[in-house]
Amino acid sequence: MRLGINLGYWGAGMDGDNLAVAQEADRLGYDVCWAAEAYGSDAPTVLTWVAAQTESIDVGSAIMQIPARQPTMTAMTAATLDSLSGGRFRLGLGVSGPQVSEGWYGVKFDKPLARTREYVEIVRKAMTRERVSYEGAHWTLPLPDGPGKPIKLTVHPQREHIPLYIAAIGPKNLEQTGEIADGALLIFPSAEHLEETAIQPLRAGRERAGKTMEGFDVSPTLPLAVGDDVNGLADMFRPYTALYVGGMGSRKQNFYNQLAQRMGYEKEAAEIQDKYLGGDKAGAAAAVPHQLIDQTALLGPVERIAERMQAYAAAGVTTLNLAPAGFTLEERITALRAGTDALERSGLV
Repeated sequence: MRLGINLGYWGAGMDGDNLAVAQEADRLGYDVCWAAEAYGSDAPTVLTWVAAQTESIDVGSAIMQIPARQPTMTAMTAATLDSLSGGRFRLGLGVSGPQVSEGWYGVKFDKPLARTREYVEIVRKAMTRERVSYEGAHWTLPLPDGPGKPIKLTVHPQREHIPLYIAAIGPKNLEQTGEIADGALLIFPSAEHLEETAIQPLRAGRERAGKTMEGFDVSPTLPLAVGDDVNGLADMFRPYTALYVGGMGSRKQNFYNQLAQRMGYEKEAAEIQDKYLGGDKAGAAAAVPHQLIDQTALLGPVERIAERMQAYAAAGVTTLNLAPAGFTLEERITALRAGTDALERSGLV
């Protein structure tokens, strides 16, 4: 099992620290550094900045939002970043959510699976440097009865095949991801529930494509906090968990809330959402069960984290992405180093 880091969103007041964390991860031999986007910082700019100031660590988008860009623009960005970074770019895609898609981009959030499939087909075709023509329900290239003609990408990526990941939560999305992608970006993964919540549908998708799980990158992100007080460390992530389970999306379309329910927290997920959407964010955070946080984060001393890493590897994780927590750069660097120590103690290297 390999280790990665996830810097999350840029512009949250820790930008200089984030670069230092990425550089330390590069020095420690971490495999990949991911950056996110929502409606603030964009992922490609951040990744360009990180790639220019690191040596060997891959840089990946987690995610580039499908409603934000035409698929050929995404192919251009991916090819450019791969070329500039010396073959270190990984393309992570996702549909985002209805609030961001419709509220920020003005793109209707409908038929997300079909849109993702067409998007991936166009991106892959463009990156092969073929002339792109495509007829689908959501994209047609070139437009009919006009001056447009099939065009091919002029930039040469460093690699013939840029790894393509999809952020997936729901069973149908996971199954399609297994079928059409090279890896899956997961959030709130529990080693105890990973088989039924992620691996089974991913495997079904791979089988539909005539493939096995061999070579497919199961790549979740987990918060990491090191120390002896597991309960206190878990409390650090109560607002984070409450935000996603309670407020990320609408009452009817909150994929993280549905995931918590599939993990056995139906009653608790409903309470968190009721409180969060009712404006009681503190109450929502208090309602998050300790066990839910402990199952979806790496908490405690290095020995305990090493045991949890073994559980994730046994569950099918191939790249474990860490989000090292801390109030200072020193604390985050310490957590990052503890991650490598834990991996060595786990015997998974």
